[in-house]
Amino acid sequence: MRKFNEENERIKRKYLRYIKEAKRQDVKSVDKAAAAIFRFEETTKFKSFKLFHIDQAITFKRKLEAAKNARTGKPLSKSTIDGTLRLVKAFVHWLAGQQGYKSRISYSDAEYFNNSAKDARIAHAQREVRYPTMAQAFHAFSQMPNETEIERRNKAVFAFVMMTAARDGAIASLTLKRHCSKYNNVSQDARDVNTKGAKTFTTWFMPVDTAYHQCFEDWVGYLRVTKLFGNDDALFPKPILGLGETGGVVVAGLSRDPYANGHKICEITKQAFSNAGLPVFTPHGFRKTLAMYGDEICTTREAFKAWSLNIGHTNLVTTVQSYMPVSTQRQKELIKGMVDGAKSP
Repeated sequence: MRKFNEENERIKRKYLRYIKEAKRQDVKSVDKAAAAIFRFEETTKFKSFKLFHIDQAITFKRKLEAAKNARTGKPLSKSTIDGTLRLVKAFVHWLAGQQGYKSRISYSDAEYFNNSAKDARIAHAQREVRYPTMAQAFHAFSQMPNETEIERRNKAVFAFVMMTAARDGAIASLTLKRHCSKYNNVSQDARDVNTKGAKTFTTWFMPVDTAYHQCFEDWVGYLRVTKLFGNDDALFPKPILGLGETGGVVVAGLSRDPYANGHKICEITKQAFSNAGLPVFTPHGFRKTLAMYGDEICTTREAFKAWSLNIGHTNLVTTVQSYMPVSTQRQKELIKGMVDGAKSP
């Protein structure tokens, strides 16, 4: 049976309401904060937060360092540890200003949840993002089957990712009304599309191979004409499951409902690469593929700014910093090329 401290539960509820309503954090962020605080409570055996002592913070850090990932059995990553410590630190800092706690906890006590400088640097270091080449993506796409409704849907999902660089959660939540065939775009409207940071923006379809565009157009036509789907129905619907003649579960048709999250979208792209005998990639990797492709075909700074906006980045720096890192070796090659090509005055 799960243990808990009633007094702690009341003040936690107040804090979680604060970060949701006052700090405007989304449900996922609130859930992460709740999980981190609960993990801290486990190490104190659910003692009242009023009995907080800095030794508890130190012990918590040591136990996180020794903890294992429940799924993989490997030690927790530096980023997981760092993120957990920051969430608990924020809670304790807030607690220090609350009635009944501020006489027992000081703001400086929260600093004991700081990660070591070395581990914090490791946790926040920018790492190479794996991504498919344009050729790898097209090969995986061309190998995807296209016979059943689900196979056609899956291939259209892959095509859509290549045409938009959209995130998996947004793709899963899209309805037909967000697609405009006249202007070849999709409106990622945060009112009903699960975009990152609830950002609303329009994506015009990228100038990639026409096979992607034809596949997607065929799918939309199939939904609207053959299946009689309307504007409020899912662009990439869930299947309707039923029992087959032998008693097993089979796909009995298409639902009109979207998926609740992007897990299935990730599964589709990963399976496509795996079936083609290639390393697997998720939709997030396509964002770098298309960022690099845009860098090749955009001939002006303004054009690349438009490309950046198209994948949902208000600031061009975000695209360059997140998806276009330059290795030390490549830095050397570029500078040497400039020097060799420079003309004497």
